[in-house]
Amino acid sequence: MKAFATLLDRLVFTPSRNGKLTLLADYFRDTPDPDRGYGLAALAGGLDLKGVKPAMLRDLVLERMDPILFQYSYDYVGDLAETISLVWDGGAKDTIDDEHQPRLGEVVTRMNSLGRTEVRSAVRDLLDRLDPSSRFAFLKLATGSLRIGVSARLAKQALSDMSGKDVTEIETLWHGLAPPYEPLFAWLEGRAEKPVLATPAIFHSVMLANPVEEGDLQKIDPLDYAAEWKWDGIRVQMSSYSGTKKLYSRSGDDITGAFPDIVAAINFEGVIDGELLVGGTVRSSSPTRTFSDLQQRLNRKTVTAKMLDEYPAFVRAYDLLFQGDMDIRARSFFERRDRLAGIIEGAPHDRFDLSQLVPFTTWEELDSLRIAPPEPVIEGVMIKRKDSPYQAGRLKGPWFKWKRDPYNIDAVMLYAQRGHGKRSSYYSDFTFGVWAETPDGEELVPVGKAYFGFTDAELEVLDKFVRDNTVDRFGPVRAVRAEPCFGFVLEVAFEGINRSTRHKSGVAMRFPRIARLRQDKLPRDADRLSTLTAMLGAKTGQG
Repeated sequence: MKAFATLLDRLVFTPSRNGKLTLLADYFRDTPDPDRGYGLAALAGGLDLKGVKPAMLRDLVLERMDPILFQYSYDYVGDLAETISLVWDGGAKDTIDDEHQPRLGEVVTRMNSLGRTEVRSAVRDLLDRLDPSSRFAFLKLATGSLRIGVSARLAKQALSDMSGKDVTEIETLWHGLAPPYEPLFAWLEGRAEKPVLATPAIFHSVMLANPVEEGDLQKIDPLDYAAEWKWDGIRVQMSSYSGTKKLYSRSGDDITGAFPDIVAAINFEGVIDGELLVGGTVRSSSPTRTFSDLQQRLNRKTVTAKMLDEYPAFVRAYDLLFQGDMDIRARSFFERRDRLAGIIEGAPHDRFDLSQLVPFTTWEELDSLRIAPPEPVIEGVMIKRKDSPYQAGRLKGPWFKWKRDPYNIDAVMLYAQRGHGKRSSYYSDFTFGVWAETPDGEELVPVGKAYFGFTDAELEVLDKFVRDNTVDRFGPVRAVRAEPCFGFVLEVAFEGINRSTRHKSGVAMRFPRIARLRQDKLPRDADRLSTLTAMLGAKTGQG
C-alpha cells in the first residue's frame, strides 16, 4: 500500500498534466505485479472493494473515539477518509515499519475474498496495520472516491509514455482485459505478445467534440461541415461480432444487461456509435422522450418487463467504426455515414434510426436552428467536418458541439457541505432554493445542488459566508441563514429541467453550476418556483 499511498499524495499536490504523467509512468515502471495493475484499475475507476460502506467506517471509528470529538474532527477536516486515517487509534501497531505493511495486491485480494460477515473485522485489522498515509489510500479505494485529478485517459497515456506503445492500441485492448492487467504490462514491457481478447465484441475509444468557443466558427468554412441535432440522451457504442453483442457507454462500461431490448434487436455485425434514447424512432409515431425518462433505465443490472414496456429504448445512430470486421474509421465522415445508412435501413425500425442532418449554408442560419430546435429533447447541434476520419479523443477542429444557451435563475444558498480532495477544507458543495407559495406564505424550497462554476477567489467568499452564518448542522451539512432580507444569492446556470417526484419542488435541474455570485441582490429578489415550472412547460410544450 505504501507505494500507492505515496503516489496519491504526490498526485494531489501536482497540478500540471505533464507532472502527473511522469509520476504515473514512474509508478507503473517501478512497481511490481500485481500491485501496479490494481493501482491502474483504481486510478481508472475500474476497481471495486466489496462491502465497504461509509456507515460501517463511521461505526468502526466510533468504537475507539468519542462521537462528539469525531464529529468535530470530521467537520474540521471535511473528508471522511482523511479524518479516519488521522484519528484512528491503532495502539502499538501504529509503530509498524514499512516492510511489514500489506501490499496493494494483498489488500485487494483479501478484501474481495471475504464473506459479508467478515468485512467489518478485516477492515478494522487493516486500519490497525496501515500507517496514516496508507490508511487514507485504502479508505479512498474502499469508498471509491479518489478525486485526485487523474482520468482513465491520463492513466492510459502514462502507460503509452512508459512503453512507447500507441495510446490507441492500449485503449483498444483496455475493455477486453481485467485487473491486475498482467498480460497488458508484459506486452508493454516487450516480454510477451499483444494480448488476444476473449470477446470479439470489444469497446473502441470514441471520438469527442469540442464546445464552440468565441471565434471558432469564424476560422472555418461552413461548406466543409455537416450538422446533426444533439439529442439529450447518452452516447453509446454497439459492438457485434460472431454472435457476441455488447452495448457500451461512452466511457466503455458494459451496459448490455440494462438494455436487452436493444441488444436482442441487433441484426448486423460491426461497431456503431450513437445516442441511446427512450421513446419512438423517427420511423414510428411516438415522440422521443426526455432524459428523465431514460434515467429510469440507467444504472440497472436487470430490467423488468413493465419497465421495458413503459420506457422503450432505441439508438439513434451517428457513425460507423467497423462494417463487419472491416475498420473504416480512416474513411471520411460522409462515406461512413453512407455505409451506416444502409445498415440502419435493414435494422429493426423500432429500435434503430439514423441521425438526421440539419441543412444550413451559414453559421448564422445554423445558430437560429440551434436556438429554436424543432423538438424540446434536442439540446443543440453537432458540427462535423465532412472529410474527417473517426479518431479517438477530443481533437480540435474536426468535430464541434454547439449547445443551446443554458437556462439561468437566481437562487438562494440553503445548505453547504465540504468538498473533496483539495477542497476538503472548504465548503464548496451548495444546495440552493427558490421561493414557493405555501398556505403559510412564501418559503424557500430546494431545487438543486452545485459544486463548480466559481473561481478559487469566489470559493473563499462562499466558504466564509457559510462559516459566519451557519444556523444548524445535520452531520457534515450546514444550514445557512436564508431570509428575505439576509442570505446569499447565486446565479445558477443549468442545461435542462425535468419533472421530479423525488424532490419537494417537483423539478430537477440537469448539470447545474454557479454562474455568478449575486451579492448585489437580496434573497427576496431571487426567482420563484413558478419561473422553473414555466421553463418546464415551455420545454414540454405544455401549459
